[in-house]
Amino acid sequence: MNWPLYSFALGIVMLQQQPALPPWPWLPLGAAAALGLLALGRRPGALPRLGTILLAAALGFLWAGWRAETRLAERLAPALEGQDLQLQGRIAALPQDFGRGQRFEFAVAPGAGVSLPPTLLLSWYDRPETPRPRLEPGQEWQLTVRLKRPHGHANGAGFDYEAWLLERGIGATGYVREAADNRLLGRSDGFFSRIERLRQAVREDFQARLPEADYPYAGILTALAVGDQKAIPGDQWKVFAGTGTTHLMSISGLHVTMMAALAAALAGGLWRRSPALMARWPAQRAALLAGWLAAAGYTLLAGAGVPALRTLAMLGAAALALASGRRVAPGNVLAFALLAVLLLDPWAVLAPGFWLSFVAVGALLLAARPLAEEPPRQSWRRRLGRHLEHWSLTQWVATLGTLPLLLLFFQQFSLVSPLANALAIPLVSLAVTPLALAAALLPLPGLAAAAHALLHGLMLCLQWLAALPGALWTPPAPTLPALFLAALGCVCVLLPRGFPGRWLGLLMLLPLLTTPQPRPPPGQAWVTLLDVGQGLAVAVRTQKHTLLYDAGPYYSPESDAGERLVLPWLRSVGVDRLDTLVVTHRDWDHSGGARSVLESLPVTLLLDSLPPASPEARDLQPLAQERRACAEGQGWEWDGVRFSMLHPPAGRVDAPQGRSNHQSCVLLVQAEGQRLLLTADIEAADEAWLLARHRAELASQVLLVPHHGSRSSSTAPFVAAIGAREVLYPVGYRNRFGHPRQEVVQRYAASGARAWRTDRDGAIGLVLGAATANGKPELWAERQRRPRYWYDRYAWKESGQGGPDEEENGNDGKAPAPTTTAPQGR
Repeated sequence: MNWPLYSFALGIVMLQQQPALPPWPWLPLGAAAALGLLALGRRPGALPRLGTILLAAALGFLWAGWRAETRLAERLAPALEGQDLQLQGRIAALPQDFGRGQRFEFAVAPGAGVSLPPTLLLSWYDRPETPRPRLEPGQEWQLTVRLKRPHGHANGAGFDYEAWLLERGIGATGYVREAADNRLLGRSDGFFSRIERLRQAVREDFQARLPEADYPYAGILTALAVGDQKAIPGDQWKVFAGTGTTHLMSISGLHVTMMAALAAALAGGLWRRSPALMARWPAQRAALLAGWLAAAGYTLLAGAGVPALRTLAMLGAAALALASGRRVAPGNVLAFALLAVLLLDPWAVLAPGFWLSFVAVGALLLAARPLAEEPPRQSWRRRLGRHLEHWSLTQWVATLGTLPLLLLFFQQFSLVSPLANALAIPLVSLAVTPLALAAALLPLPGLAAAAHALLHGLMLCLQWLAALPGALWTPPAPTLPALFLAALGCVCVLLPRGFPGRWLGLLMLLPLLTTPQPRPPPGQAWVTLLDVGQGLAVAVRTQKHTLLYDAGPYYSPESDAGERLVLPWLRSVGVDRLDTLVVTHRDWDHSGGARSVLESLPVTLLLDSLPPASPEARDLQPLAQERRACAEGQGWEWDGVRFSMLHPPAGRVDAPQGRSNHQSCVLLVQAEGQRLLLTADIEAADEAWLLARHRAELASQVLLVPHHGSRSSSTAPFVAAIGAREVLYPVGYRNRFGHPRQEVVQRYAASGARAWRTDRDGAIGLVLGAATANGKPELWAERQRRPRYWYDRYAWKESGQGGPDEEENGNDGKAPAPTTTAPQGR
């Protein structure tokens, strides 16, 4: 085993876990110390490899630290956030539609007058008064933009947007402002601009030839040909997730490798037919070169995404090893591929796909001995049987080897995945994808329709499999000891036949499958205010029950917080059903994610204040087992924790003055004498009503600040009556409403309350009812509990005066989200 290369990778992994980058003087000193150990290790009697291993780990740490320091230095200066900046640059990649406009990467040209990041991620929103121009890769524009530093949600589970932006080298996000001097300057004819324009032409050609009404799976062909995953509707992503075939829809290892293999086989066969070519160059090397060039071409056509580039680096390392003419152990090929990937992308270790791909290859190498046994002569029936046996064994090895990681990253596993992949992998890789590429590059009629016909049959099978009862298994997230034990168990099971004690590996998997997530003891409630941006989602867990108070905002027709943020967090803590879902009112930032939650988890009771005739009521209420309207006087007790509904008044159906805020469900949670008051978006009039009706019940140690800290709420009498010591602000980073308002922040600060806010702290946890030394509830913040060096230290403003968030236009949070038409994103 090539320990130095694996130690180099370990050093990179260690750097990516750091809460802050080490001071630069320590990194060279560490490398120097490792060099000293290397010299020591060469002396007789010393550990022979200790110095080499430590040196490699130190170099990996140093390499990743230098790359990270360089990337962080390119981020937007805090002083430039929220300012209108005029700049020039080029659209660097294929623009992506997101419902209300287009989003694109913008390469900034020098000469803007201020120091700007080299790459921006910009949104250009549709405006009724000014049609948005047609955007193409390679166009050079002068634009007026408003930017902010990279910032994402921090919940301890789900997608890390800030890490993704760091990996792609994007130093700021923002949007194009409406300005008279926004103008097209020209068009770049560089190589990469031409590739991106080709991708756009292929996408538009597919849209024209395969209209969605007649070809519902045309978006999948577009994704397979040019890597545009946004073209796939959300309901189809759900089918892929339920059958474990999501990996087939992303241009990563499998498709790039298959294209390389097909090209290598074709080139090698043709090369061997020419004696002149054989005399000049061996057929094996010609096939390797052709295969790698085909992989490189497909990677470029698919957008050169990071997963595809990782695969291209792996194939390059393997091709060089084979072309060297030396007998290279497969483990060393894997190690050199790992080195190539991490030199290119030291942040690859943060992506689940990196671990899944390398572990799958490692598992196949570990079990390769029985796969390689092949009798010299056999009939076609026996040959077919052997191939089927090899294929099924490959599926078993890949499934078992990646099972611990799938449960760690996604807390779900498709039980029909082996069957679905056995059908889908050969069909998609050997037929659908080559046909889609041929239709994209060759002017031959019928190719795209033929690919769609094959895909249509496959989707019918996958939909049937996904609909089977129990097709998707969602166990609790594994603990680290269980995960480590399961990894050892997988190694034991995958050892070659005849190895003693292989069956013991199956026993080592049991803790992974049976270890439950911890729950609160009786009389306590664990409360988590999730970081969902400018919206609200609060989870309350008792010993045997779970309540979700709102489900976060609706972002766009392609995504909402329920699917993107709330569900991954619930799965990570072992919640597979909800006893109660409270939808406090119809505003999109509170109800926008509810549909995704209701469709994905069984919900025993839905409590809401939705008007009976509203689209939201018709959309959401049938999805729950039981539905009731929120009303003053409702109450129940779970495991020694008391829940009391204080607002809205019983019998109120429609919101006064047409403002749904006045319908907000206000919930009081009590545990062992400690109180938490959840207030949603009540305003001053509702606060006065609560003071008149429930003044004695309002006093609480912890308060969810009404209406995100708007000046329309948190009146002085209400703040005084609550007397909270801890106040929670659910706010989006630099939201366009300026929440929380400065006067509100000062009002609570003057009362002696400590402020917590999701834009600064991430998810905020609360243990209600725990006996602490000072008698106060225990609170924690996700960004402080699990800090990472890429978390933005400037990602909030103490003054409370935020700037614009990611969208400039649209409603103010009061209009209902069009949940009836919003597909569920990936």
